[in-house]
Amino acid sequence: MKHNKEEKYILDAIESGKIKLSTPSKQEVEAIKTAANNTFRKNKSITIRLYDHDYIGIQKKAMEMGIPYQTLISGIIHRYIEGDFKIKAG
Repeated sequence: MKHNKEEKYILDAIESGKIKLSTPSKQEVEAIKTAANNTFRKNKSITIRLYDHDYIGIQKKAMEMGIPYQTLISGIIHRYIEGDFKIKAG
């Protein structure tokens, strides 16, 4: 698995003992579960048309990631809306 610079820095810090991991409290675990449930709760269903090669490509990418292709599409849209990545014009 490839890691970006930040991920590599964190892994190196953990492995060298510079960062110590702690077990979250029950309250923290419940807050994390609530946030996760709210994040993944989907309440709208849409229909889109894709080119065959895009559909096949998204299925292949999702399979490589071990997730359903609908989840990958939803995640891409979410990341775009949140500003995590930009689509190049032209």
